[in-house]
Amino acid sequence: MSRHRAPSPVTRRGALVAGAAWVAGAFAASSGVGARPPSTATPLSASSEQLTAVQVQDPPPASGQLSATAPPTTSATEAPPSPSQTPSATTSPTPNATNAASSTTALDRSAHSTTDAASPWVVVNKQHPVTPLDYEPAQIVKVAGERVSAAAAPDLEALLQHSRDDGVALTLVSGFRDYEYQAQVHRRSVARNGQAGADRYSARAGHSEHQTGLAVDFSSADGRATLSPRFARTDEGLWLAEHAGGHGWLLRYTEADQAVTGYNPEPWHFRWVGVELTTAMAQAGVATLEEFFGVSGGAQYA
Repeated sequence: MSRHRAPSPVTRRGALVAGAAWVAGAFAASSGVGARPPSTATPLSASSEQLTAVQVQDPPPASGQLSATAPPTTSATEAPPSPSQTPSATTSPTPNATNAASSTTALDRSAHSTTDAASPWVVVNKQHPVTPLDYEPAQIVKVAGERVSAAAAPDLEALLQHSRDDGVALTLVSGFRDYEYQAQVHRRSVARNGQAGADRYSARAGHSEHQTGLAVDFSSADGRATLSPRFARTDEGLWLAEHAGGHGWLLRYTEADQAVTGYNPEPWHFRWVGVELTTAMAQAGVATLEEFFGVSGGAQYA
C-alpha cells in the first residue's frame, strides 16, 4: 500500500483533569506565568526492545473495574448570614454536551479540523476512520522509546518530566502504529476473543488513534498492570487521571463513556489534543471528543 503523508500541523467528568482550576493553572504555567522548578530526579527508562515486546499485547476485556474518575463536584455560593435572613445556597448546574458551547465561548472550535488526520482535534472512532487509510504523520520522533507525531512530543515530554518531579515512574508501551501493524494487532485479537470481543477493545485497522501518532499507552516503570484495567488503581494511573489534562493529554476511553466512544475503558490510553482543548472540555464538564464537537460515535462500525 502506498504511503500518503499529510502536512505536519503544528473520566466521566473528573478524569478529564482533576478540576478545571488545576488545568487552567497548568495552562498559565505553559504560557510563562509560572514555571516548575527543574527536576532533580533521575528519569527512568526502558529499552526499546522491552517496550516493543509489551506494546503488541492485547488488553483483556474490562469488567467490573474501578474507574479512575472522580465524582463530579457541585459548587455552592453561600450568602453571608444577616439578623433577618437565613443563609441559602445557590447551586450552579454542571454544563453538559448541549450547553458546552456557552460555557467555553473563548475557544474557537473552527481553529482545527476534526476530520484531518494531522489535526490535534481529529476525531477517530468506529464511525470515523483515519483518512486516508494509509496515513502516517509527516514527522515522527521518539519519546521515551516510542514513536509519536512531532506535534505531540513537547507536551508528552513535559508530562513525563512532571511525573518524575512528583516521584511517579511512568513509561510508554505504545505510540504510533501504522495501518499494517494495527491490522496485525486486531487479527490476533479476533483469533483470541472472536470478532465481537476484539471490537470492544481493539480498533480495526484504519480506526485507531495510534495511527495518527497522537495517542500513547502508559504503564508503570515496573510493568505492573500493563494494559490492564487495574492500571486505573495504581499510583501511576491515578496520577495520570489527575494531571495529564494539564499537559494537553486526554483520557480517551472511560468506563462512563463506553456508549459514546464505543470501547471498553482503557485507563492507560491517552490522546494528545492540546492544553487549550483539555481546558475547555474541563470547564464544560464534557469528557469525550464526540460530545464536545458533536461528532457521532458508538460501538458499531460505519
